[in-house]
Amino acid sequence: MRKKSVAILDIRSLEITAVVGEKGVNNTFIIKSKYSCTYDGYAEGDMVDVDSFYSAVNNVVKSTIAAFGGIKTFYVGVPAEFTKVVQADKIMSFQSAKKITSDDCEYLAGMSMPEEEKDYRTVRHSCMYYVLSDKRKVIDPVGSVSDSLRGKFCFYQCSNKFINYVSNAFKNISSVKDIKLIPSVYAQAIYLVPPEQRDEYAVLLDIGYISSSYSVICGNGIAFCEAFSVGIAHLAVYLMTELDVPFDVAVSFLTQLNLNAKETLGGVIECIYEGQEYKYSTIILRDKVREGLDGICETVEECIQGFKGKNFENKTMLITGESIKTVRGTVEHISNRLVRNVEVVAPSVPYYDKPQFSSLLSLLYTALTDAVSR
Repeated sequence: MRKKSVAILDIRSLEITAVVGEKGVNNTFIIKSKYSCTYDGYAEGDMVDVDSFYSAVNNVVKSTIAAFGGIKTFYVGVPAEFTKVVQADKIMSFQSAKKITSDDCEYLAGMSMPEEEKDYRTVRHSCMYYVLSDKRKVIDPVGSVSDSLRGKFCFYQCSNKFINYVSNAFKNISSVKDIKLIPSVYAQAIYLVPPEQRDEYAVLLDIGYISSSYSVICGNGIAFCEAFSVGIAHLAVYLMTELDVPFDVAVSFLTQLNLNAKETLGGVIECIYEGQEYKYSTIILRDKVREGLDGICETVEECIQGFKGKNFENKTMLITGESIKTVRGTVEHISNRLVRNVEVVAPSVPYYDKPQFSSLLSLLYTALTDAVSR
């Protein structure tokens, strides 16, 4: 594989995708290969079916290697379900005022390292902001003159269970010698949210298929992160149960529905599945889907209440993920239900400028940045 290319593995709760890519012009990417495979996903901090996970990883990784030959390093995204963010606040003083160096920042980070919690391992750290001796808050203190340096650090801990799953999945792929873990919530925060927005705190809601996450972003770190095992698939399950229809029929209804369309009496949505016709009132379907979305919003409200550091009532909520476009009108309903402005964010890359690619390109951006700094 070419030295300027990287291989990444994006593990979402619907599918797993392997990509080999490199930097393009004007902040774009050159995607050399892309392989995806659906599987049973994850929920409640564990894989739904481990064998399904192993099979999907082997499928996309071996296809990638077949296309590119030996790949020694894979960057693997750690979903929020398997991530714990621990904050630390440390200060160190110097004998006299001096120019801050990158080594000073790393030394302070090392001083700040928390003890690893049982069943978790620290895989990355970042700093929300630094404070100089004149009380100024800065994102990058290198080159500033100060006689002290304080840092508000974030340490991203990955569950050992997930690490073991990934290790076992790669066990029989002999060419891969190194697996580097990247917390997906960190990658999305840095790539999707502009620095000026992060400096003032930003809120990001990622709605997935089975699992979603809510995070509060500050500077170059995550001030708060909560994963919850609710996604658009739960709307399909809700319809399946309420209407007594097969799951695939419920999914078809969701993709045909538009919550913003004008409601008319007599309107129906139809689906033919395994030779049988299913037909339901559009009004009934909209009401059921709104009820299901309200359940998701209630969980988001709990997440909002879980962060006590700031009041975000007037702050626009950024929203992304592969599931927000499944039902047309989802974003507007969430905005009305939570009584706040909502803005969809996605990569600014041709063809990949959709929320479903947010996690994938965020990981690619972070992996390429890491590869350059090595």
